[in-house]
Amino acid sequence: MRLAVCFLLAVSGALAQDLTPKAPPQRRTVGIVNATIHPVSGPTIKQGYVVFTKGRITAVGAGPLKAGDGIEIIDGRGKHVYPGFIAPYTQLGLREIGAVRATRDMNEVGAMTPEAYAAVAVNPDSTLLPVTRSNGVLVFGVFPRGGLIPGRASVMRTDGWTWEDMAVRRDAGLVVAWPGNKKAKDTHTLAHAFAEAAAYLRKRKSDPKLRVDVRKEAFEPSLARKRPVFFLADTYDQITGALAFARRNRLRAVIVGGRDAPLCADLLKRTNTPILIRSIHRFPKRADADFDETYRLPAKLEAAGLTWCLASGERIPNERNLPYAAGRACAYGLDRDAAIRAITLSAAKVLGVDKDLGSIEKGKAATLFICNGDPLEIPTKVEAAWIDGRRINLSNKQKVLFEKYKAKYGLK
Repeated sequence: MRLAVCFLLAVSGALAQDLTPKAPPQRRTVGIVNATIHPVSGPTIKQGYVVFTKGRITAVGAGPLKAGDGIEIIDGRGKHVYPGFIAPYTQLGLREIGAVRATRDMNEVGAMTPEAYAAVAVNPDSTLLPVTRSNGVLVFGVFPRGGLIPGRASVMRTDGWTWEDMAVRRDAGLVVAWPGNKKAKDTHTLAHAFAEAAAYLRKRKSDPKLRVDVRKEAFEPSLARKRPVFFLADTYDQITGALAFARRNRLRAVIVGGRDAPLCADLLKRTNTPILIRSIHRFPKRADADFDETYRLPAKLEAAGLTWCLASGERIPNERNLPYAAGRACAYGLDRDAAIRAITLSAAKVLGVDKDLGSIEKGKAATLFICNGDPLEIPTKVEAAWIDGRRINLSNKQKVLFEKYKAKYGLK
């Protein structure tokens, strides 16, 4: 029996292995010309160009490009260039096959494990990564789950040989699942944990020989305001409780979820607190609520002048659908430019990586893609993509199977 179980696990792992080659470093300067450039941080450029070398954007502009020797020119006539989409909240790479326990690695043992980095558990050979990046999602924020403090979020590329290759920011911030109003005991547990960590750090500062406590050390970036604390909070009571806790402990807060954020918009704006919307594909909160209550959440936050970004809310295998979540928000009142910004520059700001990602600007990472239409529309195809200037293979298992069965049935 044990032998059979081991065999099944081994087979499941083999079936879940990505066979797509990883992209090599950029060797030649690349210039994309005659394309419509969407910088996000500025106005759209018609008939524009983007040049990048050694993984960095060196020029963005309008009109013809005076190309030097050795530049690889890509004619983007009739095409659009966008910064790589950023999925700000997902367990991509931490979970492959739900029914196979060995491929689920997003929940560390214990109620509080602040020392755990999500990045180190990401599987670079996940078959879901090439599926995701083939639709322009080139960067993702991976969050651990389970317990009051499941660990620390990480920002990752969707291509790389190892998790170290993939990591943009190993430590993006501490994740705290803020308790509901009926779990006062958990609130006290969190308060005690932060207070203990602060006391330990003060003592260690005065006495460097003090024995190192890895778990308490993990609180330091957040207590020193170097990194935010991502509070998983949806209801009004959770959001206001988390913000009060952040104020008492002088923490930089990010609200993840934010379903009732419009009810406390003034507080969120006054405290300059960003909101990461985990999903707009939810049922309304109450039976008498409008059917489109969750679909209109992005438009409400934008109208309130808040800083926010949007996650797909999909199951992990469908993370590629991120742009369609933004498109749905457009259908329910959100401005299209704001929708694009929510999955690019705003997502980069919330995750703390906007100096390198989220827009097409000189000096930023050449993480971008070319598509043949509006990427928020399902028929649009991503035709080429680069991560840090590396040309990404857009093949994936689903595309291969599609071609296989087209051939089987003689379809063109």
